[in-house]
Amino acid sequence: MFPLAMVEDVRRDGPTIYVRGEGVRLTEASGRCILDMMSSHTRANSLGYGNREIAQAVYDQMIAVHYVGTVDNFAPATVQLACKLAELAPGRLSRSMFVSGGSEAVEAAIKLAKQYHIHRGTKPRAYKIISRWNAYHGSTMGAVGVTDWHDMRHISEPGVPGVSFVPGPMCFHNPLGMEEDEYADYCARYLELQIQHEGPDMVAAVLVEPIMQGGGVHVPPRRYLERVREICDSYDVLLIIDEVITGFGRTGAWFAIEHFGVEPDIMTMAKALTAGYVPMGAVITRPQIADSLPIFRHVHTFSGHASAAAAANANIAICERDGLIEQARRNGAYLQDALKAALEGIAIVGQVRGLGLWQAVDFTDGKTGGAPAPVEVPVEIVRRVRELGVLVMPQGTAIELAPPLIATRTDLDEAVEAIARAVTEVARDRGIRVGRTVEFGQDGKRQVGTRLLGVRRGRAQNRKVEGDTTLDS
Repeated sequence: MFPLAMVEDVRRDGPTIYVRGEGVRLTEASGRCILDMMSSHTRANSLGYGNREIAQAVYDQMIAVHYVGTVDNFAPATVQLACKLAELAPGRLSRSMFVSGGSEAVEAAIKLAKQYHIHRGTKPRAYKIISRWNAYHGSTMGAVGVTDWHDMRHISEPGVPGVSFVPGPMCFHNPLGMEEDEYADYCARYLELQIQHEGPDMVAAVLVEPIMQGGGVHVPPRRYLERVREICDSYDVLLIIDEVITGFGRTGAWFAIEHFGVEPDIMTMAKALTAGYVPMGAVITRPQIADSLPIFRHVHTFSGHASAAAAANANIAICERDGLIEQARRNGAYLQDALKAALEGIAIVGQVRGLGLWQAVDFTDGKTGGAPAPVEVPVEIVRRVRELGVLVMPQGTAIELAPPLIATRTDLDEAVEAIARAVTEVARDRGIRVGRTVEFGQDGKRQVGTRLLGVRRGRAQNRKVEGDTTLDS
């Protein structure tokens, strides 16, 4: 069985087997080299392949003491990591629990929220969790219960009781056809009404991705998350921010929530915590929440695994030493500008959006009115981009890029050229306008004088990033 892969496709083409990786490039078993613009498909491989410093740190820890159990047993590497996360996390978040990955981190966060309300005593019946349409939070039963993406929730139902869903902001093609800011305000108001409907004394937490991956990198207006924070405070509901994808530099900040100036009550992380070298996740919270529990009734065999902690410590140290978080912010802006310029004038391109090294290109049908593209359009574009030697991924009506933080501008330029060529070919195959003079040489690069004209921009493209910590409202 292959998760989220069509059985018929695997039977026809077989699985993709990679035998080597170096920097931002992978080598398939066939010998073909691929430029990885997805950080190993899952956005976890933030420092690329073959990092000897991380490998050496893990080796040294394994030789010293690879694993000491869990509960109240720790190795120095794990203590060091907990201290470092308390330093990096926003606001008062400083108490961590370690797990094996993102789904487990979400499970732990949900349990923590429920147990906090029970032990504090003011809302002992609070067990309900509010998530959002099209959200993804994991695939274990608790995490899939708060997930509304890829039909994963429906096939697993009935799930954990007490979960309900509300709409979340979309940068493009929202279901009510509203302007982006108007729709974000509507979503915040809907959340407040949902808490009232479920009963504030029964709602333990609201669970939110700061930037939603479903549909492709939907960056909300700053005021939306500020309003969510206000609503949670008004009704004594905890705010859980899921940074499993967005943490550790992906958006040009250590954590994406920093861009919005909002402090979570609980935050999850995984993936790039160890740069993908060893599986590990974590949940972090405020001392007030952690200290309210006489015991946290939740345990994982590999919680705080010393060798995984060593990988995380090495990853964080490299990011700090080499300035990779700031580099991701700068290169992310460069990548977005390059995509906009290269795709300008292609009528099926509806919007280029994103933050840091997490970008998406959303598509329309290329006709008057700009209806969403058929889902096969981004799938076909991704296939053609891969034929040109670059790995990107489809996301609903969009394609997504999440390069390793070490990607150079030359790497990004190569990816943009492949995407521009693939989008042009798909548009032409569908008889859709692609600009007046678009041609590609045998090397796949656009020829001089072929700048595409007449871009169709989505409503959110003019949002600016001010410095590296704030977004316009």
